[in-house]
Amino acid sequence: MFDLDELEKVKQKALENHIPIIMDETLEKIKEILEKENPEKILEIGTAVGYSASQFVHFAPNAMVDTIELDEERAKEAIENVKKIGIEDKVNILIANAVEILPTLQGEYDIIFIDANKGKYPVFLQEGIRLAKNGGWILADNILYKGYVMGDYNKHKQRTAVKHLREYIQLAQENECLETQILEVGDGLAISQVKKA
Repeated sequence: MFDLDELEKVKQKALENHIPIIMDETLEKIKEILEKENPEKILEIGTAVGYSASQFVHFAPNAMVDTIELDEERAKEAIENVKKIGIEDKVNILIANAVEILPTLQGEYDIIFIDANKGKYPVFLQEGIRLAKNGGWILADNILYKGYVMGDYNKHKQRTAVKHLREYIQLAQENECLETQILEVGDGLAISQVKKA
C-alpha cells in the first residue's frame, strides 16, 4: 500500500537537510510522461534518499525501478524510505558507482532518469542510449544548472560541471538516435526520445 504521508515526510526531511531532490515543477513534467507511457521498467541514476524513485512508482504503478546510488549512507536511508512508503518490492536500490555498474546492466528500460554527478552526464547519456528501448525516454535533470549552462559562466568552482552539461546538450541534440528538447522547468530538464534505427 503506497503511503503518501510517508512520501511527504521524505520530501520535507530532504529539504530540511539540504539534500537535493527533484523540484515540483520538474516532477510535474515527468509525471505527464509517466502517465502517458505507463512504463514497466525505469532506471534512475542517482537515488539520493529515494524520493524521485518513489514518485515514479506513484505515477507509474506498473513500473519496477532500478536506481543507483554511490553514497552508502544515502542509499541506506533510501532503502528505509521505500520500506516506509510500502514499495520495497518495486524499487531496487543498487549501491554502486554508476560509471562502473552501468556497462554491466542489460535489458531495455522504458525511461531512464539522470540526476547524479554532473561531470559524468555525457557518460550516462551514452549508456542510457544503449539501455533504453526503442521509443523510450532519457530524462536529465538540472541540465541548465542554475542558469550557468546557457550563460557565459566561467567561474572555476563549477566550470567542470558546466562544461560537461553543455557537452551533454550538444550530444543529445546531435545524436541521430535522439529527439531532444531542453525545457526550462525547475533547474532545466532535457527530454530525449530514443529512436533506434
